[in-house]
Amino acid sequence: MIVHGFAGIGWSEALRGLGLADIGLELNADACLTRVRAGHATIRCDVSAYPTWVFKGRTTGKIDSPPCPGFGKSGKKLGLQDLPLVHQAIEDLSRGKDTRAAINAACRDWRSILTAEPMRWHYDLMPEWICMEQVPSVLPVWRQYAEILQRWGYSAETGVLDAADYGLGQVRKRAVLVASRVTEVALPARTHGGLGQPPHRSMADTIGWGYTQRPAPTVTGGGTATGGAEPFGNGTRQAMKRHIGTPAWRDRDLPHLRPTTADCVALQGFRPGLEFAGRQGSQYLAIGNAVAVPFAAAVIRAAGAVPALELEVAA
Repeated sequence: MIVHGFAGIGWSEALRGLGLADIGLELNADACLTRVRAGHATIRCDVSAYPTWVFKGRTTGKIDSPPCPGFGKSGKKLGLQDLPLVHQAIEDLSRGKDTRAAINAACRDWRSILTAEPMRWHYDLMPEWICMEQVPSVLPVWRQYAEILQRWGYSAETGVLDAADYGLGQVRKRAVLVASRVTEVALPARTHGGLGQPPHRSMADTIGWGYTQRPAPTVTGGGTATGGAEPFGNGTRQAMKRHIGTPAWRDRDLPHLRPTTADCVALQGFRPGLEFAGRQGSQYLAIGNAVAVPFAAAVIRAAGAVPALELEVAA
């Protein structure tokens, strides 16, 4: 059984492509509905309040992508100020001591403590393999996780990877952790953009407009808590405008640089026809916050979740 905390839909779609399936724990109603419509097993709940014993003794894999707004480049970045507290909560949980409530009360951003939440599950379930993903600034936290997992006998690796290096038509750098207690792991080797490899996919090749010679900028969930009107930030849009009318840009009829939800779906590597629930803002939020599908698949393989024999057959 693969247990998926903070379960959007990116990891789950990647698992499906690898012949695997998860049980997702997710609080957001639209995200849950999106998952159910797509055929992914889902429990609507607060991950931090859900009991781990439900899955004890039958968990092979664990996946987590905790909320990242407090650690991102935009906003107040209060999560970055909370990092010492997050580190303490993780260390405590790794020793079976639950100090989440007290530490959360001291945090400036209520979401910060959620980055420590996976350790509660790792300690209780000891899954065979683990995958985690967050924005690059969370890499020191993933390194702490790796040190603890290695203390427990896991093989673990961390690093910042760019999804464009795995066939995505979008630049998307993320801090990842892969770990296994049954096999040696390594970060996934890039498949695009290297010597003797296919070039990076351009934005124009992916959605028919935009940069002709390089991937799109990072798609975000929008500018507000419920998803904003602009999945590309203002600075990004200004840079794009400077390329319009040059060979580096393929134009379109629409007079603005806002990608449609269908554009964002393609840039994130989702299969065509996947339906996202909710109002448009909620859809942008779910798409932009998701793990890019080809990137997630590469990380899952790196964790040893797919037997080598099955990988050879798939190739």
